Amino acid sequence: MTQGSLFDNTNDPSLADGGLLDGLQYQERFLPPDHANGLFEHLIHQLDWQQPSLTISGKRIPIPRLQSWQGDGRLSYQYSGETFVSQDWHPDVLSLKERVEQQTQTRFNAVLCNLYRNERDSVSWHADDEPELGPSPIIASVSLGATRSFQIKHKIDAGKTMKLNLKHNSLLIMPAGFQAKWLHQLPKISAKCGARVNLTFRYIN
Repeated sequence: MTQGSLFDNTNDPSLADGGLLDGLQYQERFLPPDHANGLFEHLIHQLDWQQPSLTISGKRIPIPRLQSWQGDGRLSYQYSGETFVSQDWHPDVLSLKERVEQQTQTRFNAVLCNLYRNERDSVSWHADDEPELGPSPIIASVSLGATRSFQIKHKIDAGKTMKLNLKHNSLLIMPAGFQAKWLHQLPKISAKCGARVNLTFRYIN
């Protein structure tokens, strides 16, 4: 499979087996099915979900999703001009982190958990390139619940785009160097859909 074949706004079937886009990797059926189903329910009901507000054009606007920021100790993380301090690890999230570390052979010390409650929750175009992450972060993303469209576009050549439907119980790995070249988003959709929990593991310097 050539890199060019990925830029067609459709899922390539081989991506389920680890197809590459600058090292991007996608794996379905990451956890045993019963484990994934139970974890999804536990996280929705047990995490301390919050809805912070960001200042946009001088106005305080709640983000269109809920989040829980967890990590080793009291880690600070900044984006959109706001500073967030991590909570202690939830036992289920800590156990998941250890599985992700084994799979990726990468150490992580923090996670941003996002709860997309329905089709109206979203995250706009961005890159995970904050200074705390270092120059070439590796981001491991676990999806649970409803399938949502993960869209990618090149920072310079906006004509290079890709869409990947992130399914329940899947793992997406964005490798070192990926954030420097690519933006990603999870847009609102018109069709009704259920809740989705996404956990993006990273290392904070």
